[in-house]
Amino acid sequence: MDSIISKFAIVLPTKAKMSLLKKLFLYGLAASIIFLLSCEKESINITGEVIEDETDTENEIDSVTLIEADTVIFGFSVPEKYLFVRDADGDGVNDTTVSFDGQSTRLKMAVELIGVLKDTTASVARLTSMFAHEEGVEDFLDVELNTSSKQIRNKIGANTGSAVDTDAVRTDVTTWMTSQVNDVFPNWSTEASSGVAGKIQEAGGGANRYVNAYGLELDQAVSKALIGAFVADQVLNGYLTPTKLDEGTNRAEQSSGSVLEGKAYTNMEHYWDEGYGYVYGLAEDGMDPVTTPGSADKFLLKYIEKVDDDTDFTGIASRIFDAFKLGRVALVVGDYITRDEAAKDIMEEISKVIAIRAAHYLKAGQEGKAEATPDMASVFHDLSEGYGFLYSLQFTYNPETGAPYFTRTEVLSMLDRVYPTSDDQKGFWEVTPEVLEAVATEITTAFGFTYENA
Repeated sequence: MDSIISKFAIVLPTKAKMSLLKKLFLYGLAASIIFLLSCEKESINITGEVIEDETDTENEIDSVTLIEADTVIFGFSVPEKYLFVRDADGDGVNDTTVSFDGQSTRLKMAVELIGVLKDTTASVARLTSMFAHEEGVEDFLDVELNTSSKQIRNKIGANTGSAVDTDAVRTDVTTWMTSQVNDVFPNWSTEASSGVAGKIQEAGGGANRYVNAYGLELDQAVSKALIGAFVADQVLNGYLTPTKLDEGTNRAEQSSGSVLEGKAYTNMEHYWDEGYGYVYGLAEDGMDPVTTPGSADKFLLKYIEKVDDDTDFTGIASRIFDAFKLGRVALVVGDYITRDEAAKDIMEEISKVIAIRAAHYLKAGQEGKAEATPDMASVFHDLSEGYGFLYSLQFTYNPETGAPYFTRTEVLSMLDRVYPTSDDQKGFWEVTPEVLEAVATEITTAFGFTYENA
């Protein structure tokens, strides 16, 4: 094939912003170039034609076609917001096809659980009941959560591929919560020291940190570990995988537009949206979570925004959101190659968020430890957050290898180094700046950024 003549036709509602047309042209052009780079001795001529649709339907989804030698290589537009609709019942009214209420519910449960880890009146029984909530049990202050059949525990580490590892992850989280009640709560007013649990205040009259005998804030370990074991695992290793999206007759039903009974969405669409919900389920505006993330989320979305605020990584929030939108449109039109490529982008970027924060907190702890007079409360707080993010690395997903960037065995080995407790070592009290920098550097190297950027 000596030359390729490509043509694209864009259909937009008359109220659509022309900025979207510009974005689509650039995206379509990029897609064409990428395709051509995979071919030998081929060139491309592009002609454009814009067609305005007089339809003024508010929720209409724009359509775009880019045809290359009778092959659609970019067959849709990507909306500015996460808004997808369908007239599922034929009444002429478009209904939203997006639903992730279950994910929002579980995230709310997890937020309450983390809060109770600072309530010294809480018992182990209360925490474990919240963790493994049963419908009708009054575990939460939010009464709507009590009526839900959802729970956190059965989603923890559910996609590790090993029942043994899944049980181990759930045991880890339960052990930390139990130790918070049994070891830290009784020493809430005790001055912490090496080998003694209690409180330790940040320099200059700062916040009190409540640590175990090894300097670890157990509530931080739980909170940050849930980012990986709860949120990332469900998204990266569960809902966005071809195994999940294509299970059973999902592809056939997607092709025929066969929606679930009483719903406006297909099974495949719902799975994708459930993955989306674990990330954005507590955003102030679930359709526009980048510009209006809100402050309700304590897990992945919160740290996507923190990483995005770092000038070394600005743009990562938009890349994740844009990939979610792209993959959602792609599966609607049956472009499963684009769907899976978008999923891989999400997997890579979310994994990087976890790695960046793990390295960031280890670096902060390293720098604090290296001070002539370390502020140990601040050091412990940074390292406790780093501990949880480091733990979460086992739930990342490397799309190039189809495996986590670090296995559970590798993660546990790194944790033993930054939090040494064998041979009567006292964890964060004794870890050296050199060890912290070495482990952080291992993480940055694996993900392709530098220790200085962390």
